[in-house]
Amino acid sequence: MTRNRENGPMKFHCELFLVFFRIGLFTLGGGYAMLPLIEHEIIDKKKWIGSEDFLNALAIAQSLPGPIAVNTATFVGYRLRGVSGCLAGVLGTVMPSFLCMIVIAAFFRGIKDNATVAAVFTGIRPAVAALVAASAWSLGVKAKLTPFTLCLAVLAAACVWLGRISPAWVVLAIAFAGAMFPFAKKTPPAAPGGE
Repeated sequence: MTRNRENGPMKFHCELFLVFFRIGLFTLGGGYAMLPLIEHEIIDKKKWIGSEDFLNALAIAQSLPGPIAVNTATFVGYRLRGVSGCLAGVLGTVMPSFLCMIVIAAFFRGIKDNATVAAVFTGIRPAVAALVAASAWSLGVKAKLTPFTLCLAVLAAACVWLGRISPAWVVLAIAFAGAMFPFAKKTPPAAPGGE
């Protein structure tokens, strides 16, 4: 978090709002399709949080009810500027969808059977699938999976896809297992005097 204190409070809140507004405006396919853009903006470009914090934010966002993009914006905004930052991030994320849904609702009867509109949405589907796949790959690489945690990920996916088990139960079970038997290697404490 190197740049979050450089600007005045109002200017930073506007910047935070606009970043998430832009992401929400130009991302089709829901929260998972937004993740690569959120990652690029807040980690690579703005350097507001680190990769490790982002992975933790995603783990928390995925474990809680609600859309993952909104939960992530909540975490990032709160981490940077408390409740006011949280509100700026969340409003920026939901405002494009809110405005688009108002417009679509107003004209839905006229466009719902339009062949061109249906063709556009059919063409968008492969791009959305590619964005979700890219996000999954990027997160997998940054998560520094061990063979054991990779097996857990495959087992969790199999439980959801093949076993038809609710993702909520799978997440809770693995979170409980992680609390009881920590999978991450703990870093040894630094020697006194910095040696």
